[in-house]
Amino acid sequence: MNKPSLEVREAMRGPVIVFIVLMALLAVNVTLGAFQPQGRLWPLELSIVAIMVSVTILFSMEAVHQVPLIRLFSMLGFVWVGILFGMTMLDYLAR
Repeated sequence: MNKPSLEVREAMRGPVIVFIVLMALLAVNVTLGAFQPQGRLWPLELSIVAIMVSVTILFSMEAVHQVPLIRLFSMLGFVWVGILFGMTMLDYLAR
């Protein structure tokens, strides 16, 4: 095996593992929704989504290798998006 393909394989190892983990968690979430559509499992589904967001922040955005200040602001950005999403959903429910 030549040297460049080995380097490419090593460079793509992390993103491929993250993709597989995210797709597996998505499959679990969809399966839970398909078999329990009444909404009794929403805390479990929300915890799976929280795990997916954590994996995205830490590994896809490579926040693990950044300085703590950048990690803080990346987390705050996702918290802010969550707040905005929650406010939008409350607006729809209130109308």
